[in-house]
Amino acid sequence: MCGRFVVASAGSELVGILRVDVEGDDLPAPSYNVSPTDRVAIVLDSAKTEPPTRRLESARWGLIPGWAKDPKIGVRAFNARSEELEDKPMFRTALEKRRAVVPSTGYYEWKTVDGEKTPHFIHPADGSPLFMAGLYEWWKNPALPDDDPARWVLSFTILTRDAIGHLGSIHDRMPLFLDADYADAWLDPTVDNVRDVLDAAIDAAPALAETLDDHVVSKAVGNVRNNGPELIEPVEG
Repeated sequence: MCGRFVVASAGSELVGILRVDVEGDDLPAPSYNVSPTDRVAIVLDSAKTEPPTRRLESARWGLIPGWAKDPKIGVRAFNARSEELEDKPMFRTALEKRRAVVPSTGYYEWKTVDGEKTPHFIHPADGSPLFMAGLYEWWKNPALPDDDPARWVLSFTILTRDAIGHLGSIHDRMPLFLDADYADAWLDPTVDNVRDVLDAAIDAAPALAETLDDHVVSKAVGNVRNNGPELIEPVEG
């Protein structure tokens, strides 16, 4: 699973490689300790234009499906197992039409040995951005009037798959990683072969995982109130 991650650069710097057409007005500041319900910048292709417009938008971490009566449902939907998406009503429609890329600097995972959990920071060895596959939804808050712009909430989930190699020795799950070139196919809302797109992403993720480094970091990352560059610095394991 992925329950904490890092976005250490401004959104526009981080995703320039993805050729974003439009940047939102309320993009969040960098964060070294993103946790569920926090807002971060995600990339999506809007099908309302032809061709689709690639957008960088602020979104809430934890998917809120359009049919939800309460946004609290998103608290437990911050990750989605890629192998179960088509079987889950919460994710099925988003997989078909609303796929996203979640740009990051890296993510945290906790390794458990003899009952003790040790946090690791997992990141690209070359310092390049780490792109994670996601799904997004728009939810209309019924408690707000139609003329209130805050009535629409954009939310997302990060997809996961079985971990492999050295990442598997830390945790049994890992995010579904995407390279920048394959992100185009993942984001395209007009593709007909969604199952093929998903399978290709699942199959390609292990090669990307092998390029990642990890190191032990301070247990201070476990407290969501801590947020600074010192959180990703190596410490003695």
